[in-house]
Amino acid sequence: MLIIRKKKVAPLSKELKSLKLIELGLVCLKKNGTFAEKIKGQETVLVILGGQCRIKTGNYSFPLLGKRKDPFAGKATALYLPPYTSYDIIGESDCEIAVCKVRARRKGKPILISPDKVRLRKAGKDNFKRDVYDIVDERIKAEHIVVGETINEKGNWSSYPPHKHDRDNLPLESKQEELYFFKLEPPDGFGVIRLYNKKSDKIFTIKNNDVIAIPRGYHPVGVIPGYRIYYLWILAGKKRILKPSDDPKYSWVKEEG
Repeated sequence: MLIIRKKKVAPLSKELKSLKLIELGLVCLKKNGTFAEKIKGQETVLVILGGQCRIKTGNYSFPLLGKRKDPFAGKATALYLPPYTSYDIIGESDCEIAVCKVRARRKGKPILISPDKVRLRKAGKDNFKRDVYDIVDERIKAEHIVVGETINEKGNWSSYPPHKHDRDNLPLESKQEELYFFKLEPPDGFGVIRLYNKKSDKIFTIKNNDVIAIPRGYHPVGVIPGYRIYYLWILAGKKRILKPSDDPKYSWVKEEG
């Protein structure tokens, strides 16, 4: 289920209702603006997309979080919160925070993920090179949630070769649903995403602040020349194991050259 707070975000497909584990919210604050929430049966990752804020949760206080003006300007700052906690966000400047949620039960403590803890991976080659940023991965003791960011350079593709993760078939593939939240630079550009499997084949135009759910199938992303595309991704499954399976029709590009 998609949850949007204080800013319009356009869902790209009715498939959002098909997500069973993942929710997304967007908190947009002016300087000194506030937002508060009590979390129940979900673990939550607050990803600061741009600006600075401070966050209070229980006996913990995290001042001056955020070191980038927007998602294209460096690594993220994020805060992992376990289920059954409350938090308050106070804007130190105009700021935008993604609220990433996944159903969970296990209690724990907040975990700050500073930019130096975000792992950068250079993925792909040629015109499917992209920067992948792992924010919440196996290094963070979460129950189900995995969070990261991807940036395609101008005219490039990502999630390529097309891959999927909709079957429990380890060690070849793990089952994970996913959600993407997009931004473009400059914001008037557009990208494309193709969602397909043996039963369905859909192509969507992506605009700034669009959201799409990926309950199943392959899902490559491209952007037009002259523009960069960013997407926040949230993954969740019963098992916290990431094992995507490439489309064999296109996997040969990994071996070329």
